[in-house]
Amino acid sequence: MHNKTIAELAAGLRAGEFSSEELTQAYLDRIERLDASLNSFITVTADAALQAARAADARLARGDAAPLTGIPIAHKDIFCTKGVRTSCGSRMLDNFIAPYNATVAEKLAAAGAVMLGKTNMDEFAMGSSNETSFYGPVCNPWNTGTVPGGSSGGSAAAVAAHLTPAATGTDTGGSIRQPAALCGITGLKPTYGRVSRYGMIAFASSLDQGGPMARSAEDAALMLAAMAGFDPKDSTSVDQPVPDYSRALNDSVEGLKIGLPKEFFDQGLDSGVARVIEAAVDEFKKLGAEVCEVSLPNSGLSVPTYYVVAPAECSSNLSRFDGVRFGYRCENPVDLEDLYKRSRGEGFGAEVKRRIMIGTYALSAGYYDAYYLKAQQIRRLISDDFRQAFERVDVIVGPTTPTPAFKLGEKFNDPVTMYLSDIFTIACNLAGLPGMSVPAGFVNGLPVGLQIIGNYFAEDRLLNVAHRYQQVTDWHQRQPSGYE
Repeated sequence: MHNKTIAELAAGLRAGEFSSEELTQAYLDRIERLDASLNSFITVTADAALQAARAADARLARGDAAPLTGIPIAHKDIFCTKGVRTSCGSRMLDNFIAPYNATVAEKLAAAGAVMLGKTNMDEFAMGSSNETSFYGPVCNPWNTGTVPGGSSGGSAAAVAAHLTPAATGTDTGGSIRQPAALCGITGLKPTYGRVSRYGMIAFASSLDQGGPMARSAEDAALMLAAMAGFDPKDSTSVDQPVPDYSRALNDSVEGLKIGLPKEFFDQGLDSGVARVIEAAVDEFKKLGAEVCEVSLPNSGLSVPTYYVVAPAECSSNLSRFDGVRFGYRCENPVDLEDLYKRSRGEGFGAEVKRRIMIGTYALSAGYYDAYYLKAQQIRRLISDDFRQAFERVDVIVGPTTPTPAFKLGEKFNDPVTMYLSDIFTIACNLAGLPGMSVPAGFVNGLPVGLQIIGNYFAEDRLLNVAHRYQQVTDWHQRQPSGYE
């Protein structure tokens, strides 16, 4: 059963080939047997999952099931889940039991999805390798000596190893697409505001966006349909109708105009990755798409811009974690100042502290105009580059990452090199555009992702383009050895 897609599992549940309880137990057994080598889960909610599966079976028997009813999924441990630990991969929230559900968790539960547990992640979503987690690094199932990417590395590894059919992730600078690429799965970052951020613990509020991680574009479409929609509890949510993402999957891409940003193929791109992307573009040409070169001249400024904007916003968002109201509290503080200092010093890891310090500096008196304001101005220029490109093309494609997965520990002590792992994904977040990564081949036995970027609220177009590509290739069906 674990080799089936969500669409296939849903059909099997409706045909009575197996029950949701049997399906859920099969995935729980795989997690127990295989996750020790990956560390992709922080919390496994076995009893609650089986209870939800039995409720899904009753719903299926009544004939009022939704497309995801009875389908097991996992949540990145950044989404609040009522009565279940929501740690954000940090010691600071190791003891935090969420008193309410995030809107994404609520929507997927209402759709009948069964939560298997909470997946590992970089601490407070800050990282590109899933090595900053308080609970230890996650390993890539294609080679357990390499990273799965981050910050949604636990979700990506769990889907790639078939420990869950799909999972939720969040993307602030590439944290869905980059691990999806490195683990050989499909990951979609929707338009900013398409998916509610309520109950999704904030890192950088103007950049964070939740989205689906699954094996195929078809599965991602089913997940996004349940996750998307306006939420009055989220001030950044956009009140716009949610289309049927599955309806346009099989539309022809003949005449589709595809743009290749010349800046994405400059120095720094691994030659093997470049060949994989060129081969993927050739597949689109065979399908009748038209390919031309476009320019995103300010995209080279996306990394320094991001690392001013994101730390500035994180320094503000993480100020709530002070040892007073919830989360980690140091022992025997002598006064309030000692409580603050030691709770935050002991509760946060090195990367989180680094970003808080950078962000606080950028927002401080005398530096706001020089750093944060200037970064926001460059952000506008990056958005304008995309706007001009989309006047000529329908979608933009290129590599998701400059290299395949790197070794565990290889970049951990070199933050600047680590930050460059997201060089092709960050611009999409700064502009608020939807983007996705789909498996496109291998280099030295490790997966390579093809990134597809669309105009605002064009997720249906992205899913269509990705699905048509996956109909003529089988990269998304490949499985890592030992997890078949």
